[in-house]
Formats: sequence, structure tokens, C-alpha cells
Amino acid sequence: MATTPSDRFVSGFVSIVGRPNTGKSTLLNTLVGTKLAIVADKPQTTRTSIQGVLTLPNAQVVFLDTPGIHRSDTTFNKRMMESVRAALDGRDLLLFLVDATLPFQERDAEAVDMIRRVDTPVILLANKIDKLKDKSPLLPLFDRYRELYDFAEYLPISARTGEGLDELRSMLIERLPEGPQYFPSDYLTDQPERFLCAELIREKVLHETRQEVPHSAAVLIDYWEETPRLTRISATIYVEKEGQKAIVIGAKGAMLKKIGTAARQEMEALLGRKIFLELYVKVRPGWRENNEFLNELDWHTVAGIEAKEE
Repeated sequence: MATTPSDRFVSGFVSIVGRPNTGKSTLLNTLVGTKLAIVADKPQTTRTSIQGVLTLPNAQVVFLDTPGIHRSDTTFNKRMMESVRAALDGRDLLLFLVDATLPFQERDAEAVDMIRRVDTPVILLANKIDKLKDKSPLLPLFDRYRELYDFAEYLPISARTGEGLDELRSMLIERLPEGPQYFPSDYLTDQPERFLCAELIREKVLHETRQEVPHSAAVLIDYWEETPRLTRISATIYVEKEGQKAIVIGAKGAMLKKIGTAARQEMEALLGRKIFLELYVKVRPGWRENNEFLNELDWHTVAGIEAKEE
């Protein structure tokens, strides 16, 4: 890992962008050293920008994980793309992730188009190299991207195994400006615990249910009570169709129980305390086009409303 002179401290804001399923959330989690963003092998797993802070003896990097760059066809998807565009502004660096195991496609070029409008150095990261037995296709892949945009650096990495991440940290330290430590050393994210727990529940839905459920699932925390002995949480999983509700509940409630058990165990590890979790499933047709419901899902919006009320 790179070092800087003892009297030099660098800091800055770095957004992680790219198409869906390139490993952005895995990269954030690995760099920060804890799970802040849920991970699944399905597009649009990340639905909002997620902050993660890496603090080193000589640097502090504030990362922003973003939804995958995609063509927006619903109100919900358009909101996701708005959060991506917002994450491009006011950054010191951008990390542009691509999946090194896949051939270059037209939509990769469309994703590059998004970063053309910003005057910010961009590092191209070819992720998932742990899945490549033959690394020779990496150079032609970099050449293809070099034809489209003048990236500041080109680096093969594996967010899953950590390969190449020491070199990435060195690049960040070298390129970030001198600046203050914006957050305490033990600060990891701006996300409320409620949002983190709702996301963990949604992650288990993504992992456990069939292909037709994930995009249609949303989770809201209905009740949260902390006592000296445990935290009581009640949450509702929203889907768009009765058939999806049946899938999430499962035969005699088996699937819902499996989702709840997995989510509770991970919540306890995350929060460091006992959790009592109750889950419900409700049908809300067309929620992805319902602005009022989308505002309920967005913790940034809810936090803003609560702050104004206070």
C-alpha cells in the first residue's frame, strides 16, 4: 500500500460507477472492510447511492456506490439514473467498473457516454479477473475503452478476492488532494441502521426467490424498538402481484421464514445485538410508478422530512 509523507494527509470524494452487475457494491464493501451495500447477481440490486468511508493513517476516502447505468423505462429507474448523474458532480475521482469476463457491448459505450460530461479524472477498473484463467483479453479490452475515452489509469482488479486493490489504494492516495479528515476514524457510512436492515431483508429476497420477484420487491421498516436486551423490528416486503407474494411466503411460510432467519442473523452481526424480526408481505401494484411510495423507500427523502419537522 502506498504511503505519503507523515505531514501530508489527503482526502476526497470518489464515486464508483458502471453498468449493472460489474461488482460496484462488492468493491465498496471490500475497500471499506465491512458490508454496507447488499450484493446479488441480479441487475439493479443497488437502488440508491450508498456512502462508504475508508480511513487510513494518511488518507480518508469517501466512496459513493451507485446504481448500475441502464436505460430507464419506469419512474423508479429514472430516479436511479438521477442518483447516478448526481454522483458524477463534485467528485475528486471516478472509478468506472467493467466486467472483464464479458465482451464489449453497445451498452458499454453508452455507459462511457455518461462520464464524458464531467471534468474529473476517471480510473477504469476491469473487475472479476479472478474468473479469468487467461488474462490476455484484458489488453484488447483496455484498448477498446481507450478508443472511447481518455481514462487516467487502467487497472485489472478482483473486488471479491482483493487482487489489485492495494495498487488501487495507492492510485487514490497519489491522486487525491491534500485535505482534512471529514469524518471520525470509526465512521463508515451515512446510512441509518433502519435502511441497512431493510436492504439486508431485500438482499435475502433477491437471493432466495425466483427471477420474476427481485425487481418487484421493496422493503419498508414499519416498527423499530430498542430495549436493553434486544431490538424489535417489524418490516413489510412489498411486491406487485399476488403470485409474487405467494413465492415470497412459500409453502406454509417456509420461504418467508428462511428470508427472515438469514436477514436476522446478518442484522445481529452488523448491529452487534440481539434482534427480534417480524416480516409481512403485501401486494402493492405498480409501486415503481408511485412517487409517494418511492419517497417512502428513499431514506434520503425521509431523513430530510424528519429534519424539517424537527
